[in-house]
Amino acid sequence: MINSIEQLKEKLKLTEEELSWKESPQSLPVLITDYYFSLLDPKDPNDALRRQCVPTSAENREESLESSDPLAEVEHSPSKRFIHRYKNRIALLTTDICAQYCRHCFRRRFTGNFCGPLTEEDLKECCSYLEKHTEVKEILLTGGDVLTLSDSAIYHIVSSLREASPRLVIRICTRMVAVQPQRITDSLISVFKSFPEAPFYLMTQFNHVRELTDEAVKAVGKFIDAGIPAMNQSVLLRGVNDNADDLEELCNALVFNRIKPYYLFQGDLVTGTGTFRVPLERGLEIEKQLRERLSGLAMPLYAADLPDGGGKVPLCGSYIEGKDENGWIFRTLDGQKRIYPDPQI
Repeated sequence: MINSIEQLKEKLKLTEEELSWKESPQSLPVLITDYYFSLLDPKDPNDALRRQCVPTSAENREESLESSDPLAEVEHSPSKRFIHRYKNRIALLTTDICAQYCRHCFRRRFTGNFCGPLTEEDLKECCSYLEKHTEVKEILLTGGDVLTLSDSAIYHIVSSLREASPRLVIRICTRMVAVQPQRITDSLISVFKSFPEAPFYLMTQFNHVRELTDEAVKAVGKFIDAGIPAMNQSVLLRGVNDNADDLEELCNALVFNRIKPYYLFQGDLVTGTGTFRVPLERGLEIEKQLRERLSGLAMPLYAADLPDGGGKVPLCGSYIEGKDENGWIFRTLDGQKRIYPDPQI
């Protein structure tokens, strides 16, 4: 485990930007798993995986309109440990700890701040809220990374939530399968299998095809073989995956390995992450290219989580050109025009 710039100096020839990084309230600590570090190209300072885990001085800059909480999560938090921003689902911040701190993290106001796992009081507060708010149908176990908790702690959280709301859909939101797949043991899987009636979904984050190693695929496969579907949420990151070729390869590899590409997120306006954000015009062009190349099964939804709690919106060009007396005018993927008539009622 690498947890300091000093350790990184011993393993990499750091660039001036990397050496100039300073730990600050808007920055995350250094933490890189040995497994993930082994995937880096140590000779390439612009390596796509290196950019995701080695900090640079860009994190210490604050750009216009950035904030520590651009999604207004605090405003939508009935408690310090859960967020209710959408009517039918809540996010439970199970811990602020991750196996590895991603430099593009959007929840750095909470992650890595030594808050620790949620307490029994926090869990009871969440369960009480679920009992009163029957409109909540889904819960996201997130943080931090829920899979940094012990098997017994995860079991206790799930069983408590299930007792409070038996028909709850549970999302396991984790980067663990990408950064430390060895954590996915048979013992961990047995925790989820002990709730056979509970609908679980594994929400992964693979941003580059090189993260989808044999070990990672095997780790995800354990969930899938246990009846837990896997869905991937990539982030569009400058210098990591901001081209159609890399994303096409990633999405096809995900589908081949039984993981559904779910979202491709535009970067949030989080302080210290400006270096990763891709211009929206460029993102829309990448989305267009992907839609031409990928099947519907392999195509993720390009989306932005709008500032001030505006929520997620799809970012994709409309193929409707207009309407005339013959019906709706559509543009095909290759630029041709087609007429779709409305039904005669």
